[in-house]
Amino acid sequence: MRALYPGSFDPLTNGHMDLIERAAALFGQVTVAVLSNPNKKPAFSVDQRIEQIRNATRHLNGIDVVSFDGLTVHCAATHQADLILRGLRAMSDFEYELQIAHTNRSLAADLETVFLATSTRHSFLSSSVVKEVARFGGPVDHMVPKEVAKDLNRLFNSAFPPR
Repeated sequence: MRALYPGSFDPLTNGHMDLIERAAALFGQVTVAVLSNPNKKPAFSVDQRIEQIRNATRHLNGIDVVSFDGLTVHCAATHQADLILRGLRAMSDFEYELQIAHTNRSLAADLETVFLATSTRHSFLSSSVVKEVARFGGPVDHMVPKEVAKDLNRLFNSAFPPR
């Protein structure tokens, strides 16, 4: 079974990694789909984000990393995904994600969305929180994979380089 895990991953967090690792164990094949959204100004380019994810998931089998723009259901069809994987940190995530799941289902009736709750130890993480901490010089090595922490340190010239 192939799961499609779409997102911006700007940057990849340990919460994302938790879901990728668990999804690999559950489904066998996971396509991590990095959204290229022209309406947002990301900290890292799509190519940088793909490279960060590939580096962080090297220890896992069955992981593909691709980029996409447009509709998630089109990406799922292109990569022959059986389901869409989404992570939930809090109840507020569920309301938004449920709306998106219903929309996707209206566009592709045979495509299920599966929600996984993020591990408690990562439930406070979001890419925007990580960037904010890094931007103001705080340590992020406990929030993101090692290579991503190094990239954030370079990007923001952090006073707290990764350990």
